[in-house]
This record gives sequence, C-alpha cells and structure tokens, in this order.
Amino acid sequence: MLRILKYLRKQEWLMICCSLLFIVGQVWLELKIPDYMSEITTLVQTEGSALSDIIAEGVSMLLCALGSLISAFVVGFFAAKIAAGLAQRLRSNVFNKVLSFSMEEIGGFSTASLITRSTNDITQVQMVIAIGMQALLRAPIMAVWAVCKIAGKGWEWTAATGCAVVILMLMLTVIILFAMPKFRIIQRLTDNLNRVTRENLTGIRVVRAYNAEEYQEKKFAKANDELTNTHLFANRIMAIMQPGMTFIMSGLTLAIYWIGAILINNVSALADKMTLFSNMVVFSSYAVQVIMSFMMLTIIFLIMPRASVSAKRILEVLDTPAKIIDGDKTDSELYERGEIEFRHVSFKYPDAAEYVLQDINFTAHHGETIAFIGSTGSGKSTLINLVPRFYDATEGEVLIDGINVKEYTQKALRNKIGYVPQKSVMFSGTIASNVAYGDNGRAETDADDIIKAVEIAQATEFVNKKEEKYDAPVAQGGSNLSGGQKQRLSIARAICRQPEIYIFDDSFSALDYKTDRILRSELKKETAGVTTLIVAQRIGTIKDADQILVIDKGRVVGHGKHHELLKTCDVYREIAESQLSKEELEYA
Repeated sequence: MLRILKYLRKQEWLMICCSLLFIVGQVWLELKIPDYMSEITTLVQTEGSALSDIIAEGVSMLLCALGSLISAFVVGFFAAKIAAGLAQRLRSNVFNKVLSFSMEEIGGFSTASLITRSTNDITQVQMVIAIGMQALLRAPIMAVWAVCKIAGKGWEWTAATGCAVVILMLMLTVIILFAMPKFRIIQRLTDNLNRVTRENLTGIRVVRAYNAEEYQEKKFAKANDELTNTHLFANRIMAIMQPGMTFIMSGLTLAIYWIGAILINNVSALADKMTLFSNMVVFSSYAVQVIMSFMMLTIIFLIMPRASVSAKRILEVLDTPAKIIDGDKTDSELYERGEIEFRHVSFKYPDAAEYVLQDINFTAHHGETIAFIGSTGSGKSTLINLVPRFYDATEGEVLIDGINVKEYTQKALRNKIGYVPQKSVMFSGTIASNVAYGDNGRAETDADDIIKAVEIAQATEFVNKKEEKYDAPVAQGGSNLSGGQKQRLSIARAICRQPEIYIFDDSFSALDYKTDRILRSELKKETAGVTTLIVAQRIGTIKDADQILVIDKGRVVGHGKHHELLKTCDVYREIAESQLSKEELEYA
C-alpha cells in the first residue's frame, strides 16, 4: 500500500504536512476540554465560586470544540483533494499503461480484470486515502498525547486502560488475520463476475439465438453466490469489531468509576476526595479518547485490507515491463517507402511449446500486393501482426525499407500502416470520426478525404441514406451498423489514413461478391504504388495479387502467382477447387 504513495505530487505532500499541523492543533484542543471540565467540577464543588468563572471555563470549552471542528473540516478538505487527485492520476496511468501493452501483456491479464483494476480497485485506494489519512495521522497522536496526560494520575486507572488496550489489540489482530485473505479472494471473484457479465452482454445475440438464457443465469448465479458468500464471511467477521469496541470502551469507563469509587471511599479528607473525584472525571475523558483513537483505527482496518489488495493489483499493471520497446528511428532514410521483408522469421506465443510460424521468407517490394491464404489456424493473421509489432518475432527479422521494425518508434512504424483487422472495430461517435480516426503524423484529415475514402470503400450509399449522413451517430462497438457496413467503414478508415502500407486481415469476408469485386477494383486504383498485404479465405479476392503465399501449419508451402500455384501447390489447388468452377480453373 505504501508503494502507491509514490504517485503523490509535491503539493499533495505539502497538503499532508499542513494536515498534520491541523491534526496536532485539533488533538490539543480536544485534550484541553477535559482540563476545563476538571476546573468546572472543582469550581462547582468549591464554596464561594463565582458564576462568571464557571461560565468563562464553559466558553473556553466551547471555543476549543469549535476550533477542533474547523480543524477537522480543513483536514477533511485536504484529504478529499489528495485522494481524488491520486485516483485521477492512477486511472490515467493505468489507462496509458494498458495502451502501451503488447498483445502478450494484455493476454497476461484478462479484459475484465483490467477494467476492475481501473475502476473498483482505484476507488478502494481513493477511499482509504480520504478516510485513512485523517484516522491514521490523528489516532496515534491522540493516543500518545492522552496517555501522557493521564500518566501519574493513578496507576490503578492506568493499569485498567492498559488491559483494555491489550484486549482491543488482540481482537483486532484475530479479525484481520481471518478477514485479510477473504478480501484478496473478493477482488478475484469480482474480476470473475465482471467477466461473466461482459461475456453475456457482448454475446447476447448468440445467447438468445441458442436459448441459453437459463445456462447464462446459472453461470452468473454461481459467480454471484461465490462473491456474495465471501463478502458475507468477511463482513460478519468485521461486524464483530464495532460492538466489541463499544463493549471494551463501556467496560473501561465502568472500571474507572469503580476503581475511583473505591479510592475515594478509602480517603477521609474532603480535599483529597475532591481531588480524586476531579482526577477520575479527567481520567475517564482521556481514557475514552485513547479508546476512541483505536476506534478510529478500526475504520482503517475495515477498508485497509481490501485497499491493500487493490493497490497491489494496480501496481501489478503499472510495474509490468513492456515487451515491445521503442527504437530510435522516426522514419526511413531510404528512398523506397513501404518495402517489407521477412528474413527467416519464426514465432511462438509466450509460454507456448510449439512455433506458430517457422522460417518465413519473402519480400514485398514497393507497390506490390502480397496475399496470404491457407486453412484456418495456419498462422496467416499471426504473420501480418508481426509487421505493426503487435507481437515481436521470436526468431529472424521483419524489415520495412531495410530497417528492422524493432528500430522504429512504435508511433513512426504505425504511421506507415493502414490496418484493417478481421473483426471490424467501431468506436462511439460519428461515421466521420470513425473514418478519420487516429493520428498518422500528417495534417488533420479534412472532409474531402473522408468522403473519398468512404466512396472507395463502397459505403457512400448507406451513409447518404442516414439523416445526418457523415455526422450520423455510431454506437459503442458499432452495434447500430451491420457487419458489412462496419467492415466497409473499417476499410475506409485505412484508406483515409493514406498509408505507405495496407494490411487487410481477412477484411472482405462480410461483403457480398459484387461489393467485394467493385471495392477491390477501386482499391487497386487507390493503392497503386502502395504496398499491400492481404489475408483472405476467398481465391477471388487474391488471385490478381503480385505474389501469393500459401501457409500451411506455420510454413510457406507455396509461393507465386495464381496460375503458377494451381500447377505447383497441392494445398492451393485444393482450396481453388473448393471455390472455383472448372471453367474458372481452366481459364486460369
């Protein structure tokens, strides 16, 4: 938990120091109140005491209470400001850290867990800072100061207070030992509940289509019950604390008065009786302050275990070392732009035993279109994901313009690329904001660029049908668009970027054959002189490519043009025969 404090700024540490001064003042004022009580008790029992003197002492008590209230307000203001500032910074740091993760680091956490760490965990830390700063600073000062004030006023009372404190500490230790492990489990179960909920919401169409509502309800109920039962166990243990504290405090007050009654009864002089009575009243107030200090600490013990677990989970994200490290090159110094070369590239996923890709070699010259085809799971998408460094090659080199991609800064590398993934991703906003998405290092995209990109992607027709046209809203994940519409806008986004390299990862699968053919025709005109990598399942999409690489079980088993591969590559011929008619095969 202490390590999370390194994210506090200098001005926040200054606020903590100011808060400490106000807390010292608050404690001093509160501990002065019993002294005035003692004076008032003495004045009331002394014959001839003036009413004005009693009133003066009472006014002093009220002023101390008012000063304590003002000090508490100032400390609370500082604590809230510090906690809110730290939470805001942690959210930003976690978000930015996740953005810098490669697919490997993201795979190390679950999406549900990263969301929980960015929200629930940071809220727990914020709460413990806001409440804990007041209690953690105030309680020890109050306890030590109160003990010093009561020292020498009677060893019997001091012994009773000491016994109460020991019992209190034993109770707190037992409670924390049982509760702490449960709070760790609670965070893990919260992740699981978020995961189940997220799966259900994102897959709601499939759930309904397969009448799996009952199955999902049982799955959710199981995760919910596990979390609820663990919460109940932990909270039942913590529930012992408050009545236990009240019992100890009431017992101590009773013990002080019982001991005081015996001491007062054993002395005969009236003056001594009055002194003992006054000491008993003051001691009772100070002893209550000691116990109250520990009661304040119980508030921390209620939230600290969970906050400690949350802080550890946040730091796990922030301390995760990046596997993809920036190089120092911001651009290629070569004349050619967009040449891609794979030299003996092999790749396996982290902790995997077998290679997904083995000894891949090819060169995509400037302006060429290179296509990749093969069975599902053959490694096609993995191969092209090495170009923008979503992963780094395990062995060998991936070069762009003769320079290893590891030597580029990630921003410079990705500014060269227009990437269209298998699953079209839309962001909440408008059609225009989705097409003009991102920063490619050039001037801001204008309206003409957006219109042209949408036109090439064959999306103009459905865009113009919308009332707001390019300002038409896009829901989160593009849920108000069809699969084909999302895919066309995703392609338009890459075109609008005007990159040096296009990467299409099976990006035409949701399009009908007519739209596919027209789009590729328009795209061929647009991408003339631009290097293009295409992963596809359809022979018709790639048969005009300059080079076609046939991938099977992570290896290149065929390399050439369409008509060449029909004669030389059995795997390609099998795929072609399953998709093309005899006339088309013979014509090729």
